[in-house]
Amino acid sequence: GEDVLDEAMRDFEGFDHNAQTLRIITRMERVYPGFDGLNLTWETLEGVVKHNGPVQAKAGQTLPWAFRAFEGWDWLQTSTYSGPEAQVAALADDIAYNNHDIDDGLRAGYISIEQLLELPMVGTAFKNVIDQYPGLSTNRVIKEAVRRLIGYWVRDLLQTTTANIEKIRPETADDVRALDQPLVIFSKQMQDNIAVLRSFLLNNLYRHYRVNRTRSKCTRALRQLFDVFLDDPSLLPPHLLQQTNGPEQLEPARVICDYIASMTDTFALEEYKRLFSLDVEL
Repeated sequence: GEDVLDEAMRDFEGFDHNAQTLRIITRMERVYPGFDGLNLTWETLEGVVKHNGPVQAKAGQTLPWAFRAFEGWDWLQTSTYSGPEAQVAALADDIAYNNHDIDDGLRAGYISIEQLLELPMVGTAFKNVIDQYPGLSTNRVIKEAVRRLIGYWVRDLLQTTTANIEKIRPETADDVRALDQPLVIFSKQMQDNIAVLRSFLLNNLYRHYRVNRTRSKCTRALRQLFDVFLDDPSLLPPHLLQQTNGPEQLEPARVICDYIASMTDTFALEEYKRLFSLDVEL
């Protein structure tokens, strides 16, 4: 979805999901009378912005519009790494989604245990479970192996980060930010194992032909939603249309982008049917 919206917004400053998250939590959520956004701590905002490390524009490029539009941008010290808590959260995200994808891919039948047995670390986890519990159901093999894999990643992260702390001896969060590399990291061996896993998932799961078909359909649906709203903004719900004339004077394209970005998969498909199918109630 992010790629579709970025392409659709090419003439309107583009779209970036981290930048969009910052907009949501600082401006777009409007539930309290005293302020827009969620009034989150500086450290939380920093963690969102620096989720992938220091934020700097690449040569010949500018930062995403939402970052540049944020009034406290310089205040977030974007040229440094984030504090330790945010670094932990970023790698916890990696642990969660990679292991979730193994589970999902197996259950969908896009990848097999036999394939995973060939991978370093992942294959060891599955082989150990199969050897320890002969005749165990496939469902339980998957659950136990993924549980152990998560444990491998967590223990490696703890051990490597603890060693870094003992070596560097930072005394404050700002000491961590001042480093020229993250404090919270996996070991070199674990990083190599993760790289092999990601390459496998890319080639065998994310690019599986059935996944490609689904992605292709969703890409067309999202682009058609964007185009039909841009051609006729009056099709937008009234509260969204009003934003183009509100205090921020947002471009219709940005309002449409915000709307589509906020949709769940199910809602996006329902909205598509409401706009393009004659058999669905409006």
